[in-house]
Order: sequence, then C-alpha cells, then structure tokens
Amino acid sequence: QIQLVESGGGLVQAGGSLRLSCAASGRTFSNYAMGWFRQAPGKGREFVAAISWSISNTYYADSVKGRFTISRDNAKNTMYLQMNSLKPEDTAVYYCTAHPSILLVRVGTSNAWGQGTQVTVSS
Repeated sequence: QIQLVESGGGLVQAGGSLRLSCAASGRTFSNYAMGWFRQAPGKGREFVAAISWSISNTYYADSVKGRFTISRDNAKNTMYLQMNSLKPEDTAVYYCTAHPSILLVRVGTSNAWGQGTQVTVSS
C-alpha cells in the first residue's frame, strides 16, 4: 500500500496563495495517478484536481480552474497543489489520494488517502 502525507496547509487571507505537498512512500510513485480532494465543515468530500502518472493529463474541478495547478515530481515522490487567488469558500481539509487508475482517482474510490491538511482562507 502506498502511504501519503500532506503538508503545506495554513491560514491565508483571501486572494493569497498556498502550495500543498503530498509525499508518497511504500510503492513506485511513478506508477500511480494522484489527486486532491477537499472536505469543508458539514459537507462531503469533493474532487479538486488529478494528475496522471505520466504527467501528461491533468483534471480540475470547475470551481478551481484557472486558480489551482496540480503537478508532480516523480524523482521526489511528491505531488503539489499550487493554490492562487484563494477564496473563503476554499476553506477545507485537503486530502491527497493515489491509485494506478486515473479514473478511480478522479471519483475518489481509492483506498489510499493521506491524513489531510487544513486550509483556512479568511475574508
């Protein structure tokens, strides 16, 4: 089983930026598609972004397109989420997930999840 650890969350003002990281271990990172989900208080977990193992394909939720960028460094076994122009509605716990299938990453049905990192955007 691949292990995932998120970092980089914090408190930021609206309009600011944060970069989240997801460090992977335990399996060959480059064999896995990766993704980010988030869960706001009182709401279900929602898809944010995903990236294929080859880096050639990226996917975004409409709510973050043009503001967030997903990337990965297979040499460092790490995935990133650059978040710009943050809004209060981006406040949530952000989770990373991984699976060999990009389709299963996008629908969030992988068994591999990190513990989450809190992002709070103040207005």
